[in-house]
Amino acid sequence: MALAAASRESESFLVCHINLDRGFRGGERQTELLIRQLAQAGWSQRVVLRHGAALARRLSDVRGLEIRFCSGLLSAAISIGKPDLVHVHQGRAIYPAYLRKLLSGVPYIVTRRVQSRPTAGWFTRRAYAGASKLVAISRSVAQSMSEAMSLPQEQMALIPSAFESLPTDPAAAQALRLEWGGQFIVGNVAALDGDHKGQRDLIAVAREFSVSHPQIHFVFVGSGRDEESFRLESQDLGNIHFAGFQDRVGDYVGAFDLFAFPSMKEGMGSVLLDAMDHGLAVVASDVGGIPEVVVDGQTGLLVPAASPDQLGAAILKFYADPDLRQAMGRAGKQRSDLFRASIMAQRYVTLYRGLLG
Repeated sequence: MALAAASRESESFLVCHINLDRGFRGGERQTELLIRQLAQAGWSQRVVLRHGAALARRLSDVRGLEIRFCSGLLSAAISIGKPDLVHVHQGRAIYPAYLRKLLSGVPYIVTRRVQSRPTAGWFTRRAYAGASKLVAISRSVAQSMSEAMSLPQEQMALIPSAFESLPTDPAAAQALRLEWGGQFIVGNVAALDGDHKGQRDLIAVAREFSVSHPQIHFVFVGSGRDEESFRLESQDLGNIHFAGFQDRVGDYVGAFDLFAFPSMKEGMGSVLLDAMDHGLAVVASDVGGIPEVVVDGQTGLLVPAASPDQLGAAILKFYADPDLRQAMGRAGKQRSDLFRASIMAQRYVTLYRGLLG
């Protein structure tokens, strides 16, 4: 109700979102969640995407959304047109927004979702300095950006990523458990990227457990640059299952007993919210924005990154103590309500209106 009420006065404003990634990962999901929330509230919206972007298919049913395609940065700047505000959702997309502002004075905001610092080149600094607001999804990201760009505090804002409950078919989830065969399922949902998401540590734990605890199975949902090498490294293990990229992620999360997220770096890790919403306790790395989502000792256990021994010990602690696992799962589910998509959208509406007058 609050979002709709706040938006009725703003329906004449046109917001143009821009995301230039072709794939569909956490940032693209957040872009979709926000666009859908704003559409429900009656906002006029446009989105600029690259040809072949997965977001185009996912957004095709959003009422009142104009989808424009581009082939490069200059093409993207032209496709933006002359909206009232541009919302940049992805790193490279800041440059077309900056060019559009130089050409026609259209203001833009940037949502920064990754912990790593942007390049320190002159043009990049000018592009970030030209933003009306720089939104960080976690305090960790905000600190990284502040140190990298030396931006004034009033230019920064903090709006965490969000989630909407994933549809889950209990029968499908049970069928997956039977397919995997394990008595206890440790799940991971992420791009298969060892340098970022740290799955090699989880594979190392699985290798050790294949001898000591063969009843514990590990399931990886997602695809990515390291998928082939991960499969080759673990082809002799019967307790690892690769599910590939899945649209119905909720069925897989619903089949897990525990969620493991051993990232090496992480802006926030919004998939943790999906796991918590399903009542799962979490074992995750104590890096980046993860501690702002997972409360160590209350909703899960945090371990140092790149520490497979401590990762394995935390998994075994939950395996040996179902009561602890269930208690932390309940606490996580309650905490996840603080990160609903409607709350995120309301914060952006407040920001939009402050900029648009």
